[in-house]
Amino acid sequence: MKKLVTTAIALALSVMAFGQEFNPMSTEQIDPLQVWKDIDYVGDGMIGHKMDIYLPKTEVAQESYKVIIAIYGSAWFANDQKFSPMTSFAAPMLKAGYAVVSINHRSSPEAKWPAQINDVKAAIRYVRAHAKEYKLDTSFVGITGFSSGGHLSAYAGVTNGQKIVKSGDVEIDIEGTLGNCLNESSSVDAVVDWSGPVDMMHMDECVRPKDEKSPEAVILGGRNPREATDWVRVLSPVTLVDKDDAPILIIHGDADPIVPQCLSIHLKTEYDYVGAKAQFISVPGGGHGHPHCFSEPYYQKMVEFFDAQSKK
Repeated sequence: MKKLVTTAIALALSVMAFGQEFNPMSTEQIDPLQVWKDIDYVGDGMIGHKMDIYLPKTEVAQESYKVIIAIYGSAWFANDQKFSPMTSFAAPMLKAGYAVVSINHRSSPEAKWPAQINDVKAAIRYVRAHAKEYKLDTSFVGITGFSSGGHLSAYAGVTNGQKIVKSGDVEIDIEGTLGNCLNESSSVDAVVDWSGPVDMMHMDECVRPKDEKSPEAVILGGRNPREATDWVRVLSPVTLVDKDDAPILIIHGDADPIVPQCLSIHLKTEYDYVGAKAQFISVPGGGHGHPHCFSEPYYQKMVEFFDAQSKK
């Protein structure tokens, strides 16, 4: 197991480095009206349970701001990268007038699945419970993430109101009982998924799961994804889609060497099949995030999508 984790961590670090080699947004461009850092959304002092809340500057002062939750990509290996989305895909949402809540979650070496989605849902509940304190308008809560953050964002969108998921003999509690805001909803109103691994049954060349050296093996507690297929299914948003899921925009490069684009196509196909609302944008020549996908034309598509959903 130790060798497996070491190999997977090395892979994850290479993925993170690849994804962060070009940041089109500098820290100076964020320029929030107000920011709260390191809010403990569970109350246990863990780094993986911290969030930052950014309020936008707008031409006319507002009493509250509609919300976008942002989740970094790290192959689930990082627990402290909440600033990363603010230098790329989350910054345009702040500029567009939304409050951005960028969250940490526990890493896969420290906590196994479903800990990460439990964290996401706890963060959403906290945002709803403390909306007035932070000037948040939770009549609209969108969520967006890149890579593993895209996976978690999509997962949140396909499990609104769902506490338990099952496949075969595997049954997991995806809502969890973290924090002091358990009476609040963890539902989201819209999702933008940037290159998320949403169908891990087909991660290996669009044919089968990855092997025991993969990040998926680590988040699944050392299980070999090719053998533990029920666990892979409860990890994959594509297996949980139904007609009542939150609308989703999927953006994915057609030359992604880390997460095959076919996974996003499968998710779009499932949405279409059940009659849920999904849009899919293929980025010509786009790799894993930077630089082609993370560029102004696709940022604008994200803003337009959230704007349209928030006005419904």
